[in-house]
Amino acid sequence: MTDTTTAPGLPTGIDLGDDLGWALAVLLRTYRDRVGDALGAFPHGPRGYETMAEVLRGTQPSQLALANHLGIDRTVMTYLVDDLEREGLVERRPDPDDRRRRMVVATERGRDLVEVACKAVVAAQDELLGPLASGERSTLRHLLKKAALATGEEVADPCEVSPE
Repeated sequence: MTDTTTAPGLPTGIDLGDDLGWALAVLLRTYRDRVGDALGAFPHGPRGYETMAEVLRGTQPSQLALANHLGIDRTVMTYLVDDLEREGLVERRPDPDDRRRRMVVATERGRDLVEVACKAVVAAQDELLGPLASGERSTLRHLLKKAALATGEEVADPCEVSPE
């Protein structure tokens, strides 16, 4: 196998293949391309999928809390939820505990679409990690999760939904 990660313009001893940022960027770009294709049925693509997954988890009591949790501007979230609602994937309902607040609730159609999308995402991930042996994939996932958790971000599996 030819090493194509070194470039003539790089200082001697620098190998992009040893650069974590380069490797993560290449994998993330490829991941986004493959997963983006799998999530084309969602309004706003991956962002719509992520929002739907969070709605299904049921941990955010309002549209504003959902926006804050996902790091999406509340105005952008309004348009996103408008589009999800227009597609019949969610409904806005008044919060029984606070009539000023609107809850975003997934419809059956929304649940079904997320279920199909989860399978497509898993297939895209498997394809991306295809060159690795099964044990290597498991080890990579474990180590990446461990490093990600060390940043303080909470774990959220988009395919995990609340039992409703």
